Amino acid sequence: MKIVDFAVDRRVSIYVMVLILTVTGLYSYIVLPRESNPEVIVPVIVVSTRYEGVSPEDIESLVTVPIERKLSGLKSVKQIRSQSLEGTSSVVIEFMPDMEIDDALRRVKDKVDQSKQDLPDDAEEPTVSEINLSELPILVISLTGNTDLTVLNELADDFEDRIEAIKGVLDVQKIGGIEREIQIEVDPDRVAEYGISAADLIQVTLLENVNTPGGAMDLGEAKFLMRTPGEFRTPEELTGLVVKQGPGGTVYLRDVAVVKDGFKETTSISRVNGKPSITLTVSKRTGENIIRISDEIK
Repeated sequence: MKIVDFAVDRRVSIYVMVLILTVTGLYSYIVLPRESNPEVIVPVIVVSTRYEGVSPEDIESLVTVPIERKLSGLKSVKQIRSQSLEGTSSVVIEFMPDMEIDDALRRVKDKVDQSKQDLPDDAEEPTVSEINLSELPILVISLTGNTDLTVLNELADDFEDRIEAIKGVLDVQKIGGIEREIQIEVDPDRVAEYGISAADLIQVTLLENVNTPGGAMDLGEAKFLMRTPGEFRTPEELTGLVVKQGPGGTVYLRDVAVVKDGFKETTSISRVNGKPSITLTVSKRTGENIIRISDEIK
């Protein structure tokens, strides 16, 4: 009863304390970050190496084992496990929980650099990365409908730009999209007949496909920036490209190649109920409010 008597005798102070606790609680609730997957620093490093066209057995002996041999000298390592697939080697190093992730990343990079001299010359350079749970997607959006994939791709590009403008969004990845590409199909017999190499065609195309700055021009109080547009936008503009000039005449690109307006090679495919679609995965920045970001995206 002493507590009750104390509270009754000092009821004004108790009211003030309850008010302060209520206001503080409401403020904390408003500013407190919301996370479906709270950030957890995991001291795990992954070393990935690409070696195209090589069997898993050769990947293990030529790439995985040399890297593992160098990494075995690291301190505070809990476990090292690897996986050798066709054309790909993956080595996962798990450190003790008390290991700083930045220190672990630096040590692994040093060991991987030492192992490069033991790897095949035509193998790609190993990539060292950490596992960051905060970069996992918080939202996956799929676009589909009774329309062409090019229309969906334009919509996806528009959504991607608008979503990236939202405060707190880290990155938006597009899966299943297509990208326009002007393709040049060279006729080997024709280029050999005219004495033109593939390297010559590539060089001429690159040199001509540029916008050239022309400086500035003053007209009274106005100042104009000049430039000469030279980037190709349609296949027809490429067909008239001069690839060789000589006593025998002028050789145009249309004489040795066929120019098509197509799309880049597909590297990812997305489906919704069996229909072609485009998927957008959204990642947020660490500490940002996942509920607010999701609501704004929707």
